[in-house]
Amino acid sequence: MSTLRMAAVAAPFDRDLEGDFERIAALIATARADGVGLLALPEACLGGYLANLDGGADGPPPLDVDGPEIKRLAALAGDMVVAAGYCEHDGGRLYNSVVCVTGDGVLGNHRKVHQPLSEDATYRAGDGFAAFDTPAGRLGMLICYDKAFPESARGLALDGAEIGVCVSAWPGSRTNPSADLARDRWKRRFDLFDQARALENQIVWLSANQSGTFGDLRFVASAKIVDPGGEVLAGTGVADGIAVAELDVRAALDTARRSMGHLRDRRPEAYPAPAAGGEALAAARY
Repeated sequence: MSTLRMAAVAAPFDRDLEGDFERIAALIATARADGVGLLALPEACLGGYLANLDGGADGPPPLDVDGPEIKRLAALAGDMVVAAGYCEHDGGRLYNSVVCVTGDGVLGNHRKVHQPLSEDATYRAGDGFAAFDTPAGRLGMLICYDKAFPESARGLALDGAEIGVCVSAWPGSRTNPSADLARDRWKRRFDLFDQARALENQIVWLSANQSGTFGDLRFVASAKIVDPGGEVLAGTGVADGIAVAELDVRAALDTARRSMGHLRDRRPEAYPAPAAGGEALAAARY
């Protein structure tokens, strides 16, 4: 049996990039001391998220995927696999991205595809999902709103992802927010998506999120690790913290898929293709 110790972080980050790196270094050191091999940090942990989602917010500092900041992150990771969110600059365009590194360098990079509210005023959208191999296993990465679309995680699972890593800056509800963040309806949706994406694809799921407040946003934290049966193995609740769990990933996937294999039992020929004009019709209904 070969087990993997995994961790997902709930923590606050802001525009102070040096302070963010200090916090990341401390989180990595804590995880390393606990024997963690795979660590998920939140969306936009390098430079903070947007101060609001109304279209007029200043963005985090733009970084190149092959620039000094990502090299610094890789050096901190060392023998650990670390996923972290940042604002990617490429060819004059900005993307909301997540990078996966070890001390050897960049293993994978994902640009957020699905953009909520007015996020597209700051970032361009990514155009796909792809799994990749790491020392911790084959991973697929998503960012925040990406997980609201089942096709995203399904595409990664079909590409062989054993572990889904979703990094977020997921806030509480914008309308009728609950005074008790644990009862907030957007927090409930955040948790439901995490469990559903793990269960329907029968993969291990790491969910990291920002915590605290930034600008107009109050984040729900709720970092967690979910097994292929949709059970939460560890979570932080609505507080800062590190959710840690140990699992034999291959054995867990085999057990979950032994009788009812959701990927194996698919019937793609029975699923209707989108009707002509269907996208426009769906948009017009809401």
